[in-house]
Amino acid sequence: MAEERTQEDRPAGADDVVTDFSRRMSYGDYLGLDALLSAQKPLSGQHDELLFITIHQVQELWMKLILQELDFAMGRIRADELGPAFKATARVSRIQKQMVEAWEVLTTMTPHDYLAFRDSLGSSSGFQSWQYRLLEIRMGAREALYLKPHRHRPEIHGVLEAAFRSPSIYDEALRLLAKRGLPVPASVLTRDLTQPYAPDPGVEAAWAEVYRDAGRWFDLYELAEELVDLEDAFQTWRFRHLSTVERVIGGRVGTGGSAGVSYLRGVLDKRFFPELWSVRGKL
Repeated sequence: MAEERTQEDRPAGADDVVTDFSRRMSYGDYLGLDALLSAQKPLSGQHDELLFITIHQVQELWMKLILQELDFAMGRIRADELGPAFKATARVSRIQKQMVEAWEVLTTMTPHDYLAFRDSLGSSSGFQSWQYRLLEIRMGAREALYLKPHRHRPEIHGVLEAAFRSPSIYDEALRLLAKRGLPVPASVLTRDLTQPYAPDPGVEAAWAEVYRDAGRWFDLYELAEELVDLEDAFQTWRFRHLSTVERVIGGRVGTGGSAGVSYLRGVLDKRFFPELWSVRGKL
């Protein structure tokens, strides 16, 4: 019987467990759980709206962490300290796997379930996620349209515009290749960063040299593969997003006037690091 346990049977240190949090920080205090768990505010009264809100809030939390890790990795690449950068990019790749799996949960929602509360979304749309846009910009996307939905929030618009005018993680990688003595064209290194990146045969040749002499350039070879991992996972996330949206809303126009499935299908063909893919057929 539980009541008959002797002192020797009790877990070591049981008497030391803190139970009075009137003047101490608790688990919930540290994590801000009151604010976190009260942030889900369904508007429709429909059962599946909480699922929809939760999935998207979780995705936003993961993106917040990804952005921190990407910023750290970019700083380390800039400083030619690739070991710490690889740790950060590996963490991002693992986070991306969690984000892909989140779509699996959302697929338990049928079109009937979604349409029951869709009107509650009003003009809101995932197209307006500023963290997702910042993530794309950090990866190398350059579409001025992405900044427009945030003009009414100067503090957010300023962050996006600053990133838009700054090097992407790929720009930092190419600058490092040049610093190490690889023949990256000057026109690439001095290009207008606000314009979309265009594939360059000189960049492909530089990466080809890294791959062909991996022993000499091993950390740059590993950098290339880390970047491929990032883009591969990003494209997987995009595909699962597309297939989930298509499964739930079909070909309907998205909320907020977005093109929905047709837009998501179009971005699947866009590459952030094009030469890291094209070089594979040239080795």
